[in-house]
Amino acid sequence: MADSSVSYKCPNCGAPLSFLPGKKTVTCEYCSTEFEVSAIEELFRDKQDMAVHAAEAQEAKWETENAGSEWSGDEAAALHAFTCSSCGAELVCDENTMATECVYCGNPTMIPKRFDGMLKPDFVIPFKKTKEDAVAALKEFYKGHMLLPSNFTANNRVEAIQPMYVPFWLFDSKITARAEFRAQKIRKHSHGDEIITETSHYNCRRSGTMSFEKIPVDGSKKMADDYMESIEPFDYSELTTFSAAYLTGYLADKYDVSAEESAPRADKRVEASAIDVLQSTVEGFDTCSLKSSAIRKDVGKVEYAMVPVWILTTRYDDKPYTFMMNGQTGKVVGSLPYDKTKAFLYPAICSVILIPILYFVILALIY
Repeated sequence: MADSSVSYKCPNCGAPLSFLPGKKTVTCEYCSTEFEVSAIEELFRDKQDMAVHAAEAQEAKWETENAGSEWSGDEAAALHAFTCSSCGAELVCDENTMATECVYCGNPTMIPKRFDGMLKPDFVIPFKKTKEDAVAALKEFYKGHMLLPSNFTANNRVEAIQPMYVPFWLFDSKITARAEFRAQKIRKHSHGDEIITETSHYNCRRSGTMSFEKIPVDGSKKMADDYMESIEPFDYSELTTFSAAYLTGYLADKYDVSAEESAPRADKRVEASAIDVLQSTVEGFDTCSLKSSAIRKDVGKVEYAMVPVWILTTRYDDKPYTFMMNGQTGKVVGSLPYDKTKAFLYPAICSVILIPILYFVILALIY
């Protein structure tokens, strides 16, 4: 994020510049260099513009107040919340669904209570992947992991994998982006017995306007952000106007991070993407790095959606291990334990096998 203020420093030595009484120039008190006022204005004009741009970016706000809507009385009456007695996670489902296992900690104890206080989503992406798809993906995920403990998969109840609708805030934005990059061209040539390296330095400024649609930020503290980002993207062309009927037979996570609280993560994703786009236009150099940037939102709209995820949490050695699959696209991510005994034995076995082979190879080379 760019600074919203400008420090006037000497371009020769980096020390602060000051306008001394009785002088018509701006003077560096450390190296005694004097600058005409017009020269200083020209020198720092870009930095001043960047600071103004940065201040406007800091003041811009997302329009979070229109995300989601109120439930009707009948819809609210049909929904219940269940709180896990172990980790405190709060899940929302329809009146026909009873959670038998917490997907966050694997604890089977759930206490039902009446649901209230959650905004109605604007959209939903319905499940496309079935339980059979999820179980098959989980079994495939276990394959090829030689250090996976045998009793982990033996005791892993793959059939207990559960479908869940996860709350997401979707941010739309039009922005104006500015950035300055340091770039270098490096040339090498020979002079007698010496190799001379010549490095040319450049300041490259880029700016432009961009539009972003459906920047996803999950609205659950309990759902690991790195997991959720790993199973992206979702196909937002399949967004459907929300109906409580889509929750029938499924769990739904209650959001505990508001749209306003989620906005900084959306800002970071927008800023990173915008800088990548601008940097991609700095071509013909050997190196390029970001020097400063400022992103100003011109439009910011937020919508609330529920997206489909298959999830299973299994405990092993009293630690939770989670598997997730995108319920629309089938993309998977997960964590697995490893067997310390196998980790020790496999290298040892390989050594026992390889040493005799190397011995005979060496003998063959000698004789």
